[in-house]
Amino acid sequence: MDKTRKKPKVLSEESVSNTSYQSEFTDSLLDGLLNKGKLTAADKRDTPEQILWIGSSPIATFGNFSASTGKAKSKKTFNISAMVAAAMTNDLVLNYKATLPEGKRNIIYFDTEQSRYHCHKVRDRILQLSGLPNGSDTNLLTFVGLREYAPSLRIGIIDYALRTHPGCGLVVIDGLRDLMYDINDAKEATDVMTLLMAWTSTHNIHIHCVLHLNKNDNNARGHIGTELENKAETVLVVSKNKYNSSISEVHPVHTREKEFSPFAFHIDDKALPVLESNFECSGKKTKSKSLLDLPVEVHKEILGELFRNNKPKGYEEIVNLLALSYGLKGYPRGINAVKGLLKKLSEKSIIVQSNHYYTYNSDFDSLSD
Repeated sequence: MDKTRKKPKVLSEESVSNTSYQSEFTDSLLDGLLNKGKLTAADKRDTPEQILWIGSSPIATFGNFSASTGKAKSKKTFNISAMVAAAMTNDLVLNYKATLPEGKRNIIYFDTEQSRYHCHKVRDRILQLSGLPNGSDTNLLTFVGLREYAPSLRIGIIDYALRTHPGCGLVVIDGLRDLMYDINDAKEATDVMTLLMAWTSTHNIHIHCVLHLNKNDNNARGHIGTELENKAETVLVVSKNKYNSSISEVHPVHTREKEFSPFAFHIDDKALPVLESNFECSGKKTKSKSLLDLPVEVHKEILGELFRNNKPKGYEEIVNLLALSYGLKGYPRGINAVKGLLKKLSEKSIIVQSNHYYTYNSDFDSLSD
């Protein structure tokens, strides 16, 4: 018998109490918030009001947030300008249709990256698309440059603006990454997502965010990109057409409602985005093809890029990264199709969960049994 084996430690009631979770909040506050969050059958359950569409597909509702992603020079800001102009006019601009209700017609546009000169150019573009002359002012649009401020101060300014503009319905944050000090800090990413959810819920508004993709692959940047893809109502990607770099395409990456058909636009001699009619986007031909039927080379390219700069942890994260990565390559699919792909990749040991993380094995020749 091993006499050196230690006897199991027996915890007293006092020691158990001392090791329990100690909240920083008072019980009175927690009790109030718990009761406030409880759902009952008598609750009023209003359907979120839809305010923005692409074609017949809703992409934005009050109480939610959405995002545009894309690489540098993909014309993301031109696309956002058309979206804002549609909201200002409550009409069709480019391929966006908006209907903001009375009392919620005002728009605030926060730009965290550009100089005041370039912010003025974006503002003038929105006015032109709205049918207003350059240099004019309108109560419908408040444009705020935040380039020179620290992330915490940017957040403070946005929060103050939302509290003091009760007639606001749509908010744009062009440069979500600049609300953080470290784009790969998981806590900061969660904090920013919590702010977006709190702002949209408290003020009953819609926030549209802009986030860059990595230069070397098609993944949204950092932990904030993963969190945004997980929680956003709609994620769009703006990319250059692979055959004509003067044309930009807009594809759905993730939508809670019916997916819209991709569309394309170019910039005319007035520096305004113009819809490309009867244009076939790069990924359109493969849209109806099952992900499992794609060539092995396509899977290897997409999965290689995904795992080169990501270390997925958890089922939800890997599913969302797969949906984003395949969507950005022109194969947007619903969540069930992506889960089916992950199941097949797992069965073939191409994607393996080990030590809480998912890893990728590139040594495969086929997905078929």
